[in-house]
Amino acid sequence: MPAVGEPAPDFTLHSTPDQTLSLSQLRGHPVVLAFYPADWSPVCGDQMALYNELMPEFRRFHATVIGISVDGPWCHAAFALDRKLHFPLLADFEPKGEVSRRYGVYQLPEGISERALFVIDAEGIVRWSYVSPSGINPGADGILEALEALSPTNGARS
Repeated sequence: MPAVGEPAPDFTLHSTPDQTLSLSQLRGHPVVLAFYPADWSPVCGDQMALYNELMPEFRRFHATVIGISVDGPWCHAAFALDRKLHFPLLADFEPKGEVSRRYGVYQLPEGISERALFVIDAEGIVRWSYVSPSGINPGADGILEALEALSPTNGARS
């Protein structure tokens, strides 16, 4: 797992069946990576819905929220449509869990991502991380506190 103060591993994953998104494309603003086990599970649905509701707060910090699981892009598209999500879900599908492994949050033998959060600053450095038990929604308090710490009023650059 990348430690706080280390560069976040770059990646390129599918955001739709025919489009990709790279972490490096988002430099210049904070990024929240929310790894989660699977679309359609109750806890994951609640967690992603919470982040969707809090989009105005994340935007206040100019932060981009990204959900990542080992589900495929078609599954993500259906889940995002059903839940009316307004942030990208990226498919760590093939090779399965490659990005989750780079972040140290891939669970064997289950073959899923752990429920893990990373706040990455505008320069691509990990500034906060948290791994939650799989069955517990980690909420957003830690994310918002980490983003607040990056804000210019706290002496950090954003």
